[in-house]
Amino acid sequence: MLIGVLTLLVLASALGVVYAKQRSRTLFVQLNELQQRRDAMNVEWGQLQLELSTWATHSRIEHTARQRLHMVSVDFDQVVIVQP
Repeated sequence: MLIGVLTLLVLASALGVVYAKQRSRTLFVQLNELQQRRDAMNVEWGQLQLELSTWATHSRIEHTARQRLHMVSVDFDQVVIVQP
């Protein structure tokens, strides 16, 4: 009787080890996939930051103002300074 109980406990322990090992492998694969996603998002974030800095340059803004809004720089003799 005691041997039967001990055998069942050893089998249960072995199944627990197998389950824990499989769960560990599954979680490790999931961790690697999430790290790859994080790295891809970091690369995309860097590209977006670079694009933002390109769009925000003074020459780009000036060019857009001239082309789309038809804005021009005024001559110095057209400037009126208002004193309070």
